[in-house]
Amino acid sequence: MHPIQRLIPGLLLTVGLLSACSQSQTMSTTNLPGHSAPRYDYVVSVPLEAGDSRAALEAQLGGTVVTWPGSDCMDETDCVALLGFNRSPAAMQALSTTATRPVFIERNKDVFSGGGVLTASMGGSRSIWASGDIQAWAGGSRSIWASGEYSFLPQNTALWSKINLQAAQALAPNLGAGVTVAVIDTGLDLNHSAFQGSLSDPSTWYDFYAGDALPQDEGTLGTGGYGHGTNVAGIVLQIAPGAKIMPLRVLGPDGSGDVSTIAQAILWAAAKGAGIINLSLGSTENSKVVQDAINKVTAKNVLVVSSAGNANSNKITYPAALAADDNAADFSLSVGSVDLSDRKSSFSNYSDKLEVVGPGENVYAPAPGELMAAWSGTSMAAPMASGALALALGQPIKVKLKDLENTLINSADDVYANNLNKAYKGRLGEKGRLNLTAFLRASLK
Repeated sequence: MHPIQRLIPGLLLTVGLLSACSQSQTMSTTNLPGHSAPRYDYVVSVPLEAGDSRAALEAQLGGTVVTWPGSDCMDETDCVALLGFNRSPAAMQALSTTATRPVFIERNKDVFSGGGVLTASMGGSRSIWASGDIQAWAGGSRSIWASGEYSFLPQNTALWSKINLQAAQALAPNLGAGVTVAVIDTGLDLNHSAFQGSLSDPSTWYDFYAGDALPQDEGTLGTGGYGHGTNVAGIVLQIAPGAKIMPLRVLGPDGSGDVSTIAQAILWAAAKGAGIINLSLGSTENSKVVQDAINKVTAKNVLVVSSAGNANSNKITYPAALAADDNAADFSLSVGSVDLSDRKSSFSNYSDKLEVVGPGENVYAPAPGELMAAWSGTSMAAPMASGALALALGQPIKVKLKDLENTLINSADDVYANNLNKAYKGRLGEKGRLNLTAFLRASLK
């Protein structure tokens, strides 16, 4: 069911009335298999006042503090704590009217999901990989992305030719070295040969879903979201093989995740040195908590790239939907998908808010267990843009950082020529599909 939004003086209350919630006054906090971190049905943003402490706030409002601002908060927009609650919708509405200060309440659990599906090379069907289409990394020692030894995966040759990747890498010979891209996703296969030497320092990793320091992709290949983050990270490294990946897990094996953990991961990524954050995930609900986190990190010059969603809808998902017009517009980017003919992918969302598209169909990359697999989705197009930005940031640039994403948008190839995508005119980006060579020529000194 759709969430009910109710505006109350001094606060905005967003409550999702799910059928399962309406049957019980106390909602379950049972964790999914392999999950140990507490999960909350609602998250509440609370502006802090002088003298507040974690214990005092929990005693006053109930709930559990899940984030507390650092010592660098300067005003009420920075000095906000998040509390997690497990209560009925009626109890949360009561909290909104009895709180002694303005609070913002929104649904938390499983609001976000990663997009895309595992696809086979034969017929584009969902795979249980047949006919040898799953491929292992030879000898468990593949190192094609390290120290300039990168060579294209032959399965992606047409994709990379479409966005002029080979010429772009020649223009950016550092290949993204010195740039850290945070992949906020299902985690990744940390032991995969493709990632050895390409991950950030382990002190920067975290699994916000399980509540530990090992953001490992978990599940069964071909089921739910398992392998999604591994694929996304592998795409970034095919574009910018010199970059480092910061693995942050916020999505479970089924591909869904919570508002509070995604917001925490965004803030963590910036604090730990990520220059680019890739969000191949989204929600049909506008999360103030997540958008506030994005606004905070983009104010610190971190670039955020978000996928547009895969429902073939004329409205893109959040936070991508706010990339073009929010406070963070100069540092945020939304990405949709087209096929190799530059036609809108059948699954891709579209909107006049969408800024750029990439070829997001059947994109091969590492898969858990020393395998290689292809996925399709706007989730696969987003890391192409993140990788492109990493290529640029690995070199001296001649444009201002705040103009870099706009340069990427303006250098895209036209996907509307000759009445192509006539039904989607202006809703697949101002111009359309990524052209990495044109982008780097316009960006680099």
